[in-house]
Amino acid sequence: MEVSVIRSSQTKIGRTKLACRELGFRNSKANGVKLLTSRSNISFAQSTKSKDLRLRFAPRAVQSPPLRSDKSSDFSKRSKSVRLYVGLPLDTVSECNTVNHARAIAAGLKALKLLGVEGVELPVWWGIVEKEASEKYEWSGYLALAEMVQNAGLKLHVSLCFHGSKQPNIPLPEWVSRIGETQPGIFFTDKSGQHYKQCLSLAVDDLPVLNGKTPVQVYHGFCESFKSTFLPSMGSTIQGISMGLGPDGELRYPSHDRMTKSSRVRGVGEFQCYDQNMLNILKQHADATGNHYWGLGGPHDAPSYDRSPNSGNFFKDHGGSWESPYGDFFLSWYSNQLISHGNRLLSLASSTFDDADMTIYGKVPLMHSWYRTRSHASELTSGFYNTSLRDGYEAVAEMFARNSCKMILPGMDLADEHQPHESLSSPESLLKQIRTACRKHGVEISGQNSSVSGAPGGFEQIKKNLSGENVIDLFTYQRMGAYFFSPEHFPSFTQLVRNLNKQELDSDDLPREDEAAESLQMSSDSGIQMQTA
Repeated sequence: MEVSVIRSSQTKIGRTKLACRELGFRNSKANGVKLLTSRSNISFAQSTKSKDLRLRFAPRAVQSPPLRSDKSSDFSKRSKSVRLYVGLPLDTVSECNTVNHARAIAAGLKALKLLGVEGVELPVWWGIVEKEASEKYEWSGYLALAEMVQNAGLKLHVSLCFHGSKQPNIPLPEWVSRIGETQPGIFFTDKSGQHYKQCLSLAVDDLPVLNGKTPVQVYHGFCESFKSTFLPSMGSTIQGISMGLGPDGELRYPSHDRMTKSSRVRGVGEFQCYDQNMLNILKQHADATGNHYWGLGGPHDAPSYDRSPNSGNFFKDHGGSWESPYGDFFLSWYSNQLISHGNRLLSLASSTFDDADMTIYGKVPLMHSWYRTRSHASELTSGFYNTSLRDGYEAVAEMFARNSCKMILPGMDLADEHQPHESLSSPESLLKQIRTACRKHGVEISGQNSSVSGAPGGFEQIKKNLSGENVIDLFTYQRMGAYFFSPEHFPSFTQLVRNLNKQELDSDDLPREDEAAESLQMSSDSGIQMQTA
């Protein structure tokens, strides 16, 4: 099988050529010399008989325009300080604490380094490290991965994940799940009594429900173990740490996690205040304010997960219960519980890693559906008391500022014009509102894209959000995998990197044709295979 390589004076062939050799590219002199690194069909393929991940390169080149560095580009000038990272696969480290698909990951790291990416983001799972028993930590897989990143010359941003994942399946620690079987009240619960078992309810943060310890104490022990294990890499390879704050690591309630996918319009979600511990706190708060009947449960007139705001009385634009004294009482309590939870965990992380000189981050979701209504229903059920009458992000930004933490905002690839009209959504307006609150309180922002498969017009929207006065500390592109390296996607990502880095070539960077013609045939046991179309 042959892959032609044609010379392009606008690309960093001199260095990227080495990546082609490493990953097994071959060429044909008869067809000239053309670089195919950004056009090759690179895919992470899961073997049906094993968990062996392989990088596959299809020989068909995707015709894309030359990748040019425009020196006069306004975007290029304004995004000078943005650091670009790429998220590693969620299952980079297996449940057995080994590096999944190590050879493919190593090849991907080398490609990112040669492309000009500064670093990678690594999810570190509570359910893998402290899997079997309390305080029994196993870091071997993550240590091996950190060494791979260091050897590739990249930086590392670590996300501490105190939640589970459904896809891929990464549960909470086995010993925690066993406790949950007999004490389901440690999990968030909705009005129908369904438990969300991918993270612990914030109502048990300070209750000794985990073999006599509180979740906050357990999280602290995890962070201390991480620090002592990785201290030699902190400040050099490891540049930042994200503290998991809830479902998917975000500061929110799991209000939308039981929604069906049959409709393209996102429903309002449901309040998650029905586990016994949340109800106890609500009752105490209601009794303290002299409104005993308000402490019996959440709003009785709120619609269910997939419904629209007007399908129940609570979220109606006009005359809805959210505007009543009861509505203000409940929504204030519900959102304050979330902010207090975020404060506990960010404070824990800041104090734990203070002597390691680590920058701490926390992630806030972009719940943009129904933003153009008065009630902002999706934000309310998620825990953000933000309406047309009230700014719910001021208190969140102030909490981040109090703990000297930076805020991660996803959804920087989302544009209003590509949202379903009937969802009355506005990701751009919501993002602007949160950024304004952060600017007021001096909180630095980091960004992420929201869609692994790529949002319509996503790259143009990312450029827009990284330019002008939109100062971004760090942008993490999510996430390495099959689509990321596909010919439909990778050339556009390459262009984004070059815009950020403003890469220029010297004539010495260009290889001789006989050098470009060299190839390396990977051995069959390398885990990297060449695939014909």
